[in-house]
Amino acid sequence: MQYLVSDTTKGVETPVQLGHATVSAIKDLLAEGESVNTRASYQSALRYWQAWHRLRYGEEMVWPTDVAHVLQFIVDHAERQTPTGLRCELPETVDRALVQAGRKGRMGALSHNTLVHRVAVLSKYHQSQGWPNPCQDAHVRELMARTRKAYAKRGAMPQKKAAITKEVLSALLATCDDSLRGKRDRALLLFAWASGGRRRSEVAQAEMRHLRRVAPQEYLYTLAHSKTNQSGMDVPDNHKPVLGAAGAALQEWLTASGIVDGAIFRRIRKGGHVAEPLSPAAVRTIVKERCALAGVEGDFSAHSLRSGFVTEAGRRNVPLPETMALTGHHSVATVLGYFRAESALHNQAARMMDED
Repeated sequence: MQYLVSDTTKGVETPVQLGHATVSAIKDLLAEGESVNTRASYQSALRYWQAWHRLRYGEEMVWPTDVAHVLQFIVDHAERQTPTGLRCELPETVDRALVQAGRKGRMGALSHNTLVHRVAVLSKYHQSQGWPNPCQDAHVRELMARTRKAYAKRGAMPQKKAAITKEVLSALLATCDDSLRGKRDRALLLFAWASGGRRRSEVAQAEMRHLRRVAPQEYLYTLAHSKTNQSGMDVPDNHKPVLGAAGAALQEWLTASGIVDGAIFRRIRKGGHVAEPLSPAAVRTIVKERCALAGVEGDFSAHSLRSGFVTEAGRRNVPLPETMALTGHHSVATVLGYFRAESALHNQAARMMDED
């Protein structure tokens, strides 16, 4: 593919064709600047579209696709109310084949969030290729909007993971012994939670070069890159405190592991050998394993550390700007979305009738 740009150095619009090496460099930079998780998510969604099309129509998907195929995809995967109950139009044989191929986790309609994501990815792909975008067609947009309202009328709400609040976190920490693995997991859980609810990718990518000890058992960690700061802007909110119990646990882990550079959190192999950096998936596994050991009830994930931090801050009436300074959220509406139902129980406005 060749790019045509305008050369205005001479004061006129002169088309300039970029060479193959330049085009290749542009693609490399675009790929490097893209989130690994985002890229994997997009690739998975496009593979699903192709698998669905192959099974539904008996042929490979042709690019660009058309409006009719997008509309069919929506009604195949969105539940609607009928006289006999909820149903979608995805044939059972196709549905079963998608599950057996590993493209779907279970039989039945997609969640509304997943459906929206799949359509958004297809839209983005067409846009990036400069093709006519069927997802922007008025019929598709109207159907997606009405589908959202239909789900809302039925009371269908996104299923959020349970929040790891202070009480739950304490139970997880109690399972961490004084072994090297126990010290690592204690430091990881406290680092992720107390520094503002770090995402699993941020924990996995945490490096010693961004960690500064400011006092015995007290650190400042500079989050140079995150989901909400993908351009790496140098702002005060990049600096996340790791203090108190979190600072003490981190210092104990660093001393025991002997880590002085590179990744902070790493795999531990047999014999107590500290190895390569943890992956984001490994961070999730650690959280789920500690939840199982602690016997806490609920559907937890690594993101539960983030939602738990915000929920706990809400319980304690921590000012929202202070909470957002640590989490890194830019939108009040977004951070409020992390509050779990139990936060409402601590709303002082609900007890105004109890006042003298």
